[in-house]
Amino acid sequence: MEQSVDIKAINERIKDESSFVDLLTLEMNKVIVGQKHLVESLLIGLLSDGHILLEGVPGLAKTLAITTLSTIVDAQFSRIQFTPDLLPADLLGTLIYSQKKEEFIVKKGPIFTNFVLADEINRAPAKVQSALLESMQERQVTIGDKTYKLDEPFLVMATQNPIEQEGTYPLPEAQVDRFMLKVVIDYPKKEEEQMIIRHNLAKSFPKASTILKPEDIIRARKVVKDVYMDEKIEKYIVDIVFATRFPDQYGLERFKDMISYGASPRASISLSMAAKAYAFIKRRGYVIPEDVRAVCHDVMRHRIGLSYEAEANNITSEEVISEILNQIEVP
Repeated sequence: MEQSVDIKAINERIKDESSFVDLLTLEMNKVIVGQKHLVESLLIGLLSDGHILLEGVPGLAKTLAITTLSTIVDAQFSRIQFTPDLLPADLLGTLIYSQKKEEFIVKKGPIFTNFVLADEINRAPAKVQSALLESMQERQVTIGDKTYKLDEPFLVMATQNPIEQEGTYPLPEAQVDRFMLKVVIDYPKKEEEQMIIRHNLAKSFPKASTILKPEDIIRARKVVKDVYMDEKIEKYIVDIVFATRFPDQYGLERFKDMISYGASPRASISLSMAAKAYAFIKRRGYVIPEDVRAVCHDVMRHRIGLSYEAEANNITSEEVISEILNQIEVP
């Protein structure tokens, strides 16, 4: 009985604390037409301290979405255009010799900010992509022999274009795994596209207002961690992740030779954090199985390695995840 009282209290608290979600969504919708899933994913990443990889054809407001978000949160923002000739120093910064002081001084790069947009991340070679690894995981950057902490909140949103394969470098597994979500964006609907035309032809383009401070986001993150998750939900998450590693143990024998490697423990952590953030967005103080299912594709689609056999049979990671969700018993 005590437990239910506790959940009730958490629920009330979450309802109060998550009131800004509606305001934030409202401001985003002023500028971004449609793309509900993109806005929701950005919020999940922001609230659960996770980075986001966006995949979609050019012109779907990927860049506009993160610039708008940084306006709403009153945060610092940098956009880095990844190109084949980019160097790690262009990203992180470097040591410059000062003749005046007769010593080397640090010139910090564009990574020292709150929101980083890594535009077309797969256009730069591996050494530049890997320069992001330390900042994404440890939230710090090493230049020379000194390590510098990055400001909170720190969010990397990378975009990649799925069509052009020429002159691109696929992201290494270690890099991809550091992205909490991989969000695939689709074209807008007809009515939305009509609205987009109107927005862009109007005398002035709509602008979002600043309604939050970075401190508000840091506080909200602490609250998201307090969202209640039952042991049954934890087991459900573990089962989903284990089914990608040992499909035959979950009645999915046909995927045994299709999956070359399953999801890492990072997937379990990301899945639980994203489910908590999703419950928070829905103004709920506890996680239900639907929350896990809602974020599962975005959290898992880039963490499953498919074999040549799967590619020959046209099987995608989306299909594998959907099949796993259908097979595993919902608590």
